[in-house]
Amino acid sequence: MRWLVLSSIFLLALSQNANAFFEDKEARKTITDNQAQNELSINELKKNLQSLDQRVAEIEAIVKGRGLLDLHEKIEQLNLEVSRLKGELEVATHNIASTQQRQRDLYTDTDSRLRQLESPAGQAPAAGEGATSQAQDTSAEAVDFDAAMALAKASKHREAFDAFNKFLQAYPGSSRTPDAQYALGYAQFSLKNYKAAIATQEKLVQQFPDHAKAPDALYNIANAQIQLSDVEAAKKTLRILLSQYPKSTVAPSAQQRLKVLETIKVR
Repeated sequence: MRWLVLSSIFLLALSQNANAFFEDKEARKTITDNQAQNELSINELKKNLQSLDQRVAEIEAIVKGRGLLDLHEKIEQLNLEVSRLKGELEVATHNIASTQQRQRDLYTDTDSRLRQLESPAGQAPAAGEGATSQAQDTSAEAVDFDAAMALAKASKHREAFDAFNKFLQAYPGSSRTPDAQYALGYAQFSLKNYKAAIATQEKLVQQFPDHAKAPDALYNIANAQIQLSDVEAAKKTLRILLSQYPKSTVAPSAQQRLKVLETIKVR
């Protein structure tokens, strides 16, 4: 009887161990399957992520390529603009050089004509004390004007400015006043005192509109306005010059300068 009881207990324990063994084996299998499934999911996610990274890289390459293309186009546009401005600068430089040469020629011509006019007066016999005094005054005026003109020709602009300024104060009614006033304005321009040069030349044009120097004064005004970056004012001045003095010697240069200015876009 006792043996039967012990046998039953042993069989019951063995049965429970077997069940536990099978349950543990099933659990291990489930865990293994889950791990395999998780690994497959992870690998799939890695593949998807890798594919996404590749697509992002491709998109970035496209975007960068487009950006470089846009930048290249902008650079080409800037190069074209620079080339155009260089051409305008060359034209303007040539015109300025031509103008300066023409102004020097005008100074030389004026000086020559003045000397021819002064020569007979210098040789005329004195007709009394009043006549002698007048001849001496005229001679002093001529000497002062010639001295100022010589300074201008030598490009001594500061000294020329002082000399012409003194001349205008000393001989307010002189027939040389328009020439002296123009030379004064030109000296101011050369000293880069552009606003003063404009005021001086405007005074000449207002007081002596029929004088030969009037169109030259307008041209000098336009050049000063260009130096002050007032392109619209310069174009207006050149149009006035061409309208009022179409046959002046400076008209062709004014026409060319206006043509160049009209190509400049003012922002």
